[in-house]
Amino acid sequence: MNDVRLAAISDEPLDLDAHLRAVEDPRLGGVTTFIGRVRDNDPDAETPVVGLEYSAHPDAEVTLRRIAEQAGGGASAVVAVSHRIGRLEVGDAAVVIAVASEHRAQAFEVCRAVIEDIKRELPVWKRQLESDGSSSWKGIGG
Repeated sequence: MNDVRLAAISDEPLDLDAHLRAVEDPRLGGVTTFIGRVRDNDPDAETPVVGLEYSAHPDAEVTLRRIAEQAGGGASAVVAVSHRIGRLEVGDAAVVIAVASEHRAQAFEVCRAVIEDIKRELPVWKRQLESDGSSSWKGIGG
């Protein structure tokens, strides 16, 4: 089970440096990060994407912590992860993950597992906003 030092659902901008500080540990030499940003396109969009609106179930933070604790199976790592909610513009960070472990392979494994499990399991939904004024909802796994 991983040591989760930060697992947050936030309506404030996400800070990569805060996540890196959370996983700092002189015993750990491999550190990986992942930032998921709002992009200006989507295969399902007819026109450019201009933003996303995220909403979360009240239990989302508990689920996020569980995902971070269990990520990577038997790998042992220190994890900091946050998911943003509210209105985000193109370029804004929607997800930030930092993982530290003794070796790089573990750090990469846990980081990838966290983001993949977030996409599959975290009860967060997004409304994709397009430049023509249309919008579409995407739920868990989308």
